[in-house]
Amino acid sequence: MTAGRFAPSPSGDLHVGNLRTALLAWLFARSTGRRFLVRMEDLDRVRPGAADRQLADLAALGLDWDGPVVHQSDRTDRYDAAIATLVGRDLAYECFCTRREIREAASAPHPDPSFPQRIGADGAYPGTCRSLTAEQVRHRRATGRPSALRLRAAVDRWTADDMLTGPFTGAVDDLVLRRNDGVAAYNLAVVVDDAAQGVDQVVRGDDLLTSAPRQAYLAGLLDLPPVRYAHVPLALNRQRQRLAKRDGAVTLADLAAAGRSAVDVLALLARSAGLAGPDEHPTPADLLPRFDPSALPRDPWIVDPAALVTT
Repeated sequence: MTAGRFAPSPSGDLHVGNLRTALLAWLFARSTGRRFLVRMEDLDRVRPGAADRQLADLAALGLDWDGPVVHQSDRTDRYDAAIATLVGRDLAYECFCTRREIREAASAPHPDPSFPQRIGADGAYPGTCRSLTAEQVRHRRATGRPSALRLRAAVDRWTADDMLTGPFTGAVDDLVLRRNDGVAAYNLAVVVDDAAQGVDQVVRGDDLLTSAPRQAYLAGLLDLPPVRYAHVPLALNRQRQRLAKRDGAVTLADLAAAGRSAVDVLALLARSAGLAGPDEHPTPADLLPRFDPSALPRDPWIVDPAALVTT
């Protein structure tokens, strides 16, 4: 059975923008008869207790999920197997570049036609280590510099299907498969996990739209089923920057301390998506019959924390 999912990183508490995306992901999945899954993307920064608080916040809003919550940190064998498949097909290579070297290389002029438009496109990797000889690799290893493992991409553009924006064509580069600390990289992990969990519908913030072509291309190389994306507008602060804890009372706990219940917050989220009137306090189930993806706002939700507390 197919599924949609919400996959937060347990690096801190969810803010109202994250909760809005979770609500929309739940509505997309439940309205189409899919399972709704929650996955903790905990391969990077993890704050103790954050995962439990995030799950408690979802439950407080009335969002339920199917099956146990999956943690990426428990699934490294799956990532290793996918990487081994790519290595066996000569579709991966070692990269010894630092982030600074990548930035400098991507911003420098490259008259060499062997470096196509992937140079600097959307922060793309410029291919510095792609053609290292075996001797050059041995020399770099001998210096003690750790290496990442990158995909040897055969294209520099790919198109992903998005339910809200339509087909989106974006840059594909030699993306990282395994970081230089030995941990599987984000793009590989999500592709492997979505396929393993039967996820064919990915609803997430539109800041990740440019990741979709890379992930769709990688899924094809691994012979994994394609997913259909829906990249929803972000919640931004009044300066039209990504919403963050520093903006004030934007988490469920902050709003509870200011006298706003989870029922109140759900109503605010529903109104921000055009799904409820000013005096309504619907449940998630109440929103299902009125949910129409084509009618969702396409502009960012501008959040004024003071208004969240007083309205």
